[in-house]
Amino acid sequence: MSVETQKETLGFQTEVKQLLHLMIHSLYSNKEIFLRELISNASDAVDKLRFEALAKPELLEGGADLKIRVSFDKDAKTVTLEDNGIGMNRDDVITHLGTIAKSGTADFMKNLSGDQKKDSHLIGQFGVGFYSAFIVADKVDVYSRRAGTPASEGVHWSSKGEGEFEVATIDKPERGTRIVLHLKAGEDEFADGWRLRNIIKKYSDHIALPIELPKDVAPAEGEEAPAAEWETVNRASALWTRPRTEVKDEEYQEFYKHIAHDFENPLAWSHNKVEGKLEYNSLLYVPGRAPFDLYQREAPRGLKLYVQRVFVMDQAESFLPLYLRFIKGVVDSNDLSLNVSREILQKDPIIDSMKTALTKRVLDMLEKLAKNEPEQYKGFWKNFGQVMKEGPAEDFANKEKIAGLLRFASTHGTDGEQIVGLADYLARAKEGQDKIYYLTGETYAQVKNSPHLEVFRKKGIEVLLLTDRIDEWLMSYLSEFDGKSFVDVARGDLDLGKLDSEEDKKAAEEVAKSKEGLVERLKTALGDSVAEVRVSHRLTDSPAILAIGEQDLGLQMRQILEASGQKVPDSKPIFEFNPSHPLIEKLDGEQSEERFGDLSHILFDQAALAAGESLKDPAAYVTRLNKLLVELSA
Repeated sequence: MSVETQKETLGFQTEVKQLLHLMIHSLYSNKEIFLRELISNASDAVDKLRFEALAKPELLEGGADLKIRVSFDKDAKTVTLEDNGIGMNRDDVITHLGTIAKSGTADFMKNLSGDQKKDSHLIGQFGVGFYSAFIVADKVDVYSRRAGTPASEGVHWSSKGEGEFEVATIDKPERGTRIVLHLKAGEDEFADGWRLRNIIKKYSDHIALPIELPKDVAPAEGEEAPAAEWETVNRASALWTRPRTEVKDEEYQEFYKHIAHDFENPLAWSHNKVEGKLEYNSLLYVPGRAPFDLYQREAPRGLKLYVQRVFVMDQAESFLPLYLRFIKGVVDSNDLSLNVSREILQKDPIIDSMKTALTKRVLDMLEKLAKNEPEQYKGFWKNFGQVMKEGPAEDFANKEKIAGLLRFASTHGTDGEQIVGLADYLARAKEGQDKIYYLTGETYAQVKNSPHLEVFRKKGIEVLLLTDRIDEWLMSYLSEFDGKSFVDVARGDLDLGKLDSEEDKKAAEEVAKSKEGLVERLKTALGDSVAEVRVSHRLTDSPAILAIGEQDLGLQMRQILEASGQKVPDSKPIFEFNPSHPLIEKLDGEQSEERFGDLSHILFDQAALAAGESLKDPAAYVTRLNKLLVELSA
């Protein structure tokens, strides 16, 4: 044992303490994943060394035979995992083993409920990693040295998984990392060659470098035990380079868990080999759950990039557009030069061609999922729908394809579930309907009960109900689908086209003409509050509504701009009234202009409230309403 110097005791970051507690108490039903996670980390360390050694061959220190070794000691009750990858220096060890730097940590911790079953699912969204060692160990020792540093700069990290850890400097002749797990009482099953072999075959067969276990060789009679002989127990070939027909579903699923640091199966995957002008392999996955940093657009994202089986980059973001940032996977190209940097990657025309093809492949995969497994797709949409809605603005070339994948709530649905696709909407459209009607608002209850829908209910016309914050922005980029244009039922002068009979249109014109005097009186009474006053064709039960001008911003967009500190252009609503409503008939017969003005403003404010807006002058509304109530009770 080498002498330890510069020994110090440090405290874990608060989040690490919580995560350790969760690991130990929530994952008891799936303990064996600790080995998968540690092997996955070791594989990443070897990948990083292999890439850095392309520019600095001296990092290999004369040992280019890269591998992972797993051994055990039944008497000492230990399991040891060793790699000869890039290794860590003292700062790396403190940073990587004492803190969680992953974005989304705060959200992850906030969502913990104390319910072990629910919390174990949350870990799957967050990733498990090194701390899974404490599921089976009550003490973990890590010995590491970064490639290219002197043997005297080795480091020893040790912890019992409680509040603190120790770090000391040691001599370590060989580069890489050795992790020794001191098994808890009752976990002796893992200090067994057969058990370890089965776990490696089950979870890590796809790892593209040898994972070795000691051979069980008995000494000949009268001889000393021979030096340990090692045998490779995994397939040790890159899974994405193998023909699809040779890869089992279970292998695809385990490979996903390896690259995504998830322990739930993916919803779908697509494995493809491209030959010809461009040559590359891709393996793309749709996760079953959304990560906590999904809505942080600046969070690290992207595919694992390999060039001719050599790892280059962990999160190459240039191969998929931002709205598909949840996709996990690997791309391995034969055409990219190895001296790539992020800047060069973004400008390389080969990347643009690959991005176009990979984007189409993901959208095809989602189309297939939506068609063949609608229940699974509902789960996908719940997790990733809002991110998919960023697509039409970011990816003009695939706008129609993305639109076909969108899901909405509608007046024909229940409970506000976003399950209606545009193709289904058009399939059950009324005869003669050449528009796709929608309404945006803050909540499902608000839009479902909006007066704007009254004529649609009367005629049995389906309307899409859009309540996500992003929806109005989305619709500014979606003008049509399958040749049918979108119409906001709260905007402009509603024209139902062929859905209105000639008799209906003629009757509406006659009513509008007969109410010209009332229109003028209302214009005078409401003054600068409105852009226009007109007779409504939308209302059957309500006295009045506010419509939005054709070019004006809706309430959602105004709120988004105001929240971001941007100046919102002034706009005034259009006041529409229902000429057959008793309140309007009473208003039309009102002789007192003062009372007419008060009633007009009350109707205007009520229409604003029904549209989900806050009143500009609530006190004036209350005063007018109280005055009316006093008159009625007199």
